[in-house]
Amino acid sequence: MGRCTVGYEGIDIGRETIMRSKMGSLKVITMATAVVMVNCLLCPLLSLAQQARPVFDVITINAAITPPVAQYTLAGIAAAEKSGAAGLIILLDTPGGLDTSMREMAKGILNAKVPVIVFVYPPGARAASAGVIITAAAHIAVMAPGTNIGAAHPVAIGIGGAMDKTMVLKVENDAAAYVRAIAEQRRRNANWLEKAVRKSASITAEDALRHRVIDFVAEDVPKLLAMIDKKEVMLSGGKSPVLIKTRDAILNEKVMSLRQEILTAISNPNVAYILMLLGLAGLYFEFTSPGALLPGIIGGISLLLAFFSLQTLPVNYAGVLLILFAVILFIAEIKVISHGVLSVGGIVALVLGSMLLFDSPEPAMRLSWGVLLASVATISSFFIVVAVMVVKAQKRRQYFGEEAMVGEVGEAVTDVHATGTAFIKGEYWQAYSDQLIVKGKRVSVVSVEGMTLKVTAK
Repeated sequence: MGRCTVGYEGIDIGRETIMRSKMGSLKVITMATAVVMVNCLLCPLLSLAQQARPVFDVITINAAITPPVAQYTLAGIAAAEKSGAAGLIILLDTPGGLDTSMREMAKGILNAKVPVIVFVYPPGARAASAGVIITAAAHIAVMAPGTNIGAAHPVAIGIGGAMDKTMVLKVENDAAAYVRAIAEQRRRNANWLEKAVRKSASITAEDALRHRVIDFVAEDVPKLLAMIDKKEVMLSGGKSPVLIKTRDAILNEKVMSLRQEILTAISNPNVAYILMLLGLAGLYFEFTSPGALLPGIIGGISLLLAFFSLQTLPVNYAGVLLILFAVILFIAEIKVISHGVLSVGGIVALVLGSMLLFDSPEPAMRLSWGVLLASVATISSFFIVVAVMVVKAQKRRQYFGEEAMVGEVGEAVTDVHATGTAFIKGEYWQAYSDQLIVKGKRVSVVSVEGMTLKVTAK
């Protein structure tokens, strides 16, 4: 009995220990399960909270308005629409540009399915000429302190050649009507914007705000976002205003692709001009030295890139023809001895062609004087040096062939008259002379007739 009692007591103690152990494990499992469930519930909530933060795409335009810049802008609008962004912010700093590219950008902004905010930024930036209409087309127009907007007169923008008064008036009226229509749609000061077109008026950011040309003046992008929070805008085709929310906004910068950067760079008039000259020079070297390959390859690529650039710029083709004519004159100077007349004509044609090449009132669309003078001086100096070297080579005495023998002095090995032998330049030659030349006398070559020399006494 005693053992049994002791045994039962031991069993009871073991059961109690096991039960306690099970209870502890159950608590741990319960706590772990609770933690997992909380995480499962909180993670989607946190994810939803992060997803709820508005995203604004940002693109930067700090160049002249050209077709590559217009493509970059339209691609930015399309990407913002596709990703469901809360809006697109365009950081703008432009001296102006082509009318056709500006209209493409303005049309894209007016028909955008997301709010487009144009911010003339940073301080010191400007929205000149075409930039005025792009800013006016924005759903929200903002400028930084120290910036300016205006000078949108459209004369000859994007047109290669001068216009008469009637055409100037037509273009001006068209641009004025265009900007007024945009201003009325965006409820901006249509009178001042028309004045910017007709009279090239220009004002600061503060004055633009006071004249209702823009909506806000902000120092930077964070302050801009704070200002436009809870602002309503009407999108194209929308029946009710869209509320812009910017609290805790995420900025998604969309930089230019390598292709867009290259196309934007070569659309610069200075780059296009240099590429054209490099292309002409490369082809010239290839034609004068066939088989060199490298000059031809570089010249061909440069010329093709120049052709792309020229079709995106306001080109006056009289300037192109004058430059080509200058190259022809330089090449002719090498082939024909004109005592510098052809070279002078080539320099004049090159200067005039360079000055006429880009016909636009926009400084950003014209060739800079520094590039023009440096290029003309380099090209002219090169062809003049080549021409001088060719002339010297033509006048230099030949040192090989039949012509090289004329004037050479040797010695009569035998008597020379109707026939004979002379030793000249280390060689024995059949020779004859109009007069008898006795053996051992010095002789001079008068002409070469096949393998026989005509000589005279020295």
